Amino acid sequence: MTTPATRSGTGQPAELFFEDLVPGLTVDLGVVTVDGDEMVAFARRFDPQWYHVDTDLAGESRHGGLIASGFYTVSLFMRAYVDHLLSRAAADASPGLEELRWLAPVRAGDRLAVRVDVMGARPSTARPGLGTVSLTGTMLRLGPDDRPEQEVLRTRFRGWFAARPTEAEPAGSAEPAGPAEPAGPAEPAEPAGTADPPEADLSEADRPDHGPTGADQPASDPAETDPAETRPAETSPDRPEQPEGGPAKAEPHD
Repeated sequence: MTTPATRSGTGQPAELFFEDLVPGLTVDLGVVTVDGDEMVAFARRFDPQWYHVDTDLAGESRHGGLIASGFYTVSLFMRAYVDHLLSRAAADASPGLEELRWLAPVRAGDRLAVRVDVMGARPSTARPGLGTVSLTGTMLRLGPDDRPEQEVLRTRFRGWFAARPTEAEPAGSAEPAGPAEPAGPAEPAEPAGTADPPEADLSEADRPDHGPTGADQPASDPAETDPAETRPAETSPDRPEQPEGGPAKAEPHD
């Protein structure tokens, strides 16, 4: 039975995983033709500003006619992203956008070429089995000869993708167990408060501009200091001890 972790964004078995989305990869998301009726219906429902819905006013304005709501345009991008990538990839969710720009007006009948570029990828530190992928999406208006004329949309965002599952060892492949060794003395239980922090405490690791993790502690952290560096100096047999509370005598250095 296929587990949810290996399903694509549309629920089908996944064929692309985190390991396949390497920096430098470009995925063609096809060409979208803007439907004028759908464009206006979207604006009337979600963004009813006059230059999106009023043909007369828009025609008399600097726009020269109706232009698409920017959110309609990014919805076209999202549909292409789902159809051509997320439907094949082991997509989990997205922590959000870093950038969304509408660079030129979009009109009914425009043909928009859509693509996504992988900018970076790293394993998730807070969610084992997932990787964080940084992506840039673009839409470019095509001319009559199908050559790009103008970029109309650019967005930068991140997505979580499941790592490729590892195959379990077949049953019976384990080495036979040897004779049992005599049990040794039980180890003392760890004192309270030494358990690892709950995973929820690590959720900040997947947010942009997060601070250093435990592995990045500076050498001056008391937890990383060599005990020998904090041990009081032993009294030399050739020198009298300093009286308690008195000033320390400076030692010459090489």
